[in-house]
Amino acid sequence: MNNDDFRQWSQRAADWGADYRNNLRERPVRPLIEPGDIYRSIEASPPEDAESMDRIFADFQEKIVPGMTHWQHPRFFAYFPANAAPVSVVAEYLVSAMAAQCMLWQTSPAATELEMRTVDWMRQALGLPEGFSGVIQDSASSATLNAVLTMRERALDWQGNKRGLAGQGRLRIYSSDQVHTSIDRAIWVSGIGEDNLVRIPVAGRFRAMDATALDAAIVADRAAGMLPAGIIASVGGTSTGGTDDIAAVAAVAGRHGLYLHVDAAWAGSAMICPEYRHFWAGAELADSIVFNPHKWLGAQFDCSMQFIRRPEDLVRTLAIKPEFLKTHGRDGIINYSEWSVPLGRRFRALKLWFLLRAHGLENLRTMIRNHVAWSEGLAARLAREVDFEIVTEPMLSLFSFRHKAASAADADEHNLRLVNAINDDGRIYLTQTKVDGKVAIRFQVGQFDATAGDVDAAFTAITEIARATA
Repeated sequence: MNNDDFRQWSQRAADWGADYRNNLRERPVRPLIEPGDIYRSIEASPPEDAESMDRIFADFQEKIVPGMTHWQHPRFFAYFPANAAPVSVVAEYLVSAMAAQCMLWQTSPAATELEMRTVDWMRQALGLPEGFSGVIQDSASSATLNAVLTMRERALDWQGNKRGLAGQGRLRIYSSDQVHTSIDRAIWVSGIGEDNLVRIPVAGRFRAMDATALDAAIVADRAAGMLPAGIIASVGGTSTGGTDDIAAVAAVAGRHGLYLHVDAAWAGSAMICPEYRHFWAGAELADSIVFNPHKWLGAQFDCSMQFIRRPEDLVRTLAIKPEFLKTHGRDGIINYSEWSVPLGRRFRALKLWFLLRAHGLENLRTMIRNHVAWSEGLAARLAREVDFEIVTEPMLSLFSFRHKAASAADADEHNLRLVNAINDDGRIYLTQTKVDGKVAIRFQVGQFDATAGDVDAAFTAITEIARATA
């Protein structure tokens, strides 16, 4: 592909992207295909000779697109959003065209310094105090792993990386059962072990960790000769929005000298609205916080922001400085590869910079406030329906519900059948969860282009299909 071809096909791809976004409501949110359909449609062996871009692009449209779940669809109400506002997509075109490796200041000075600035913009937007530094990671999973590794090293007096875990004290990490499974994986990868992730009981509407039980668990572990290392708190858990009392948890962490990490991957975006900040009151006391602008805020994946109170602890945990990575003659610079597990880094700050400037905080706040209001309105409408019950009340824009099965029917099986029927219908997309051991259906509003009409369409689809499957 020469430069003229590159220009032509870049324009063609951009035109396709605009048409795709414009016509998304005409597509089913999730494809009606069977496992293996796409695989079988792709040639079994790689081509020996070059193929034309016309043919490649035609195959993309005919074979790939029909097999995609459309995460930018305005009626995508499943999981959490993975928004990609158009302006962030434009920024990603530029990032892809430059194809820079942004691991060090010297390998892309503008990427490093723009990241420093956009992180501080977001700190201000979320109402966090000065004193937090930050870094843009690929995902909350990576940010949480970084936090757990730092907990481990601090608890082991910085000897874990050198000596390993054999012969060291038995480390303990504390959380509720409402946290994301990325916490479990971080415990695995860090070598701490699943048996040492202590699940603290929850209580109340938001299924918050019991701070008294947390304190007692730490005291008991210390008495048994174990080594408490840190606490992971949740704001807006994946299943039903489980949210801890961060101030109460922070008080326990401070009393015992433990590292506190706050996972607000989805809900953190809502903190640009001052009226929602009570959900994470006390977050300013944490050692680290993660939230994902690539979820609710509109920055294209991947863009996960980790705020850190003491970046020197993270760097001490993760930095390796061979001679070929040193920047000579420059003091006081940040090399963000020392703030994360991977050495390689993409230029993630550019899309966030474009997004914040093109939309402004007030327009983003309006979007989030609308989503919360529409979700609360839908929950109220379903609650008035005789055959529906609200299982968990809205936490921001997320709630869960259940359809009442016939007296002789299995309620869990009935609701799984219902959510599958809703998704096969194609008008909207939902996911299920379990609440107190029983199946419930999750609903969240978060897609960047969703409207009140799309939420009305969800009510129609849910109630019509429920009647049909009763």
